[in-house]
Amino acid sequence: MTNLKDKYISVRKRTEAICLTLKTEDYVVQPTGDVSPPKWHLGHTSWFFETFILLPHLPGYTCFNPSYPFIFNSYYESFGARVIRTDRGNLSRPTVNEIYQYRRHVNNGMEQLLSLPINDELQMLTVLGLNHEEQHQELLATDIKYILGHNPLFPTYDELANSVETNLPSDTFATIKEGLYPIGYNGNGFCFDNELGRHTVFLQSFKIAKELVTNGQYLEFMLDGGYHKHEYWHAEGLDWIKNNNISAPLYWHQIDGQWHHYSASGLLPLRMNEPVAHISYYEAAAFAVWAGMRLPTEFEWEAACHQFKWGQRWEWTGSAYLPYPGYIRAAGPIGEYNGKFMVNQMVLRGASLVTPPGHSRPSYRNFFHPHLRWQYTGIRLAQNI
Repeated sequence: MTNLKDKYISVRKRTEAICLTLKTEDYVVQPTGDVSPPKWHLGHTSWFFETFILLPHLPGYTCFNPSYPFIFNSYYESFGARVIRTDRGNLSRPTVNEIYQYRRHVNNGMEQLLSLPINDELQMLTVLGLNHEEQHQELLATDIKYILGHNPLFPTYDELANSVETNLPSDTFATIKEGLYPIGYNGNGFCFDNELGRHTVFLQSFKIAKELVTNGQYLEFMLDGGYHKHEYWHAEGLDWIKNNNISAPLYWHQIDGQWHHYSASGLLPLRMNEPVAHISYYEAAAFAVWAGMRLPTEFEWEAACHQFKWGQRWEWTGSAYLPYPGYIRAAGPIGEYNGKFMVNQMVLRGASLVTPPGHSRPSYRNFFHPHLRWQYTGIRLAQNI
């Protein structure tokens, strides 16, 4: 079994490997408020280990730069003032080279600490820090795609991802019988606190698709006027597509009458049997109505996930992001990790092709505001029986 020090080294190396083909200029760009510059991710994940672990637990450790906590704190009110999220692209300094020096400084401290005997609390914090960095690896990969995908040159880049598998359009559904189903994490390994509070839910019988919706199927929705028929849309969704001139998934471009999409390989003709990606909740819900079906709830998804293959796309559910029964926010800064975001967001289940290997599990709960689509989000349909 990999020890904690080896795991730490492996995770930290993977983060930097995602950036290997970037040019210096790519590290600084922030084309929209939901995307952070790559160098900010590199700094923030180091700040997490420095702030939560090294400064309070490693005797003699010195802060690399006293201004970095202000720059690289994300949303932790407990640690005071910080750079506004939408202003991260203004940080031409510190330089990319200085941030990599910061990472080495933090790595040296962590490797020193993890060479010593540590208690259960410190081990738990370190594992949380590694899972936090893996979350940022996925964000980093999708932020890089957004940065380069909005460059008119549509540059190529390397991506640490599994190969995309094509889905043949299928009408095959799994039938889940009415009954009681356990929900939430059940095991001895790591999970986030929003997976805890394992409980039982009653589900009525339903069917759930064994395949994800493909690009070709989504194009049928578009060609049938899907973006122009109000009856398919939530009121907020309709406002969103009108106010933002949305008429296709993110990264789709129509050139000389043919649809293309942007990927790590540049701008390519749309592959019709590939699972549709970069879809907002509003679009996913509208497509489901058009198809005469609906999105599964997060509980239905978890109860049925052993019936189909998942992991290519984060899958929108019809469930609002709320705490499980008995959920209690942890005291102190750790309590800010998930609990304070349990409002106005929708749950996604599964994983995507840029999720780090082994990072997700059936009980994993991702969550985003319903208009966001820069992640690899997709659609799985469900229907009542």
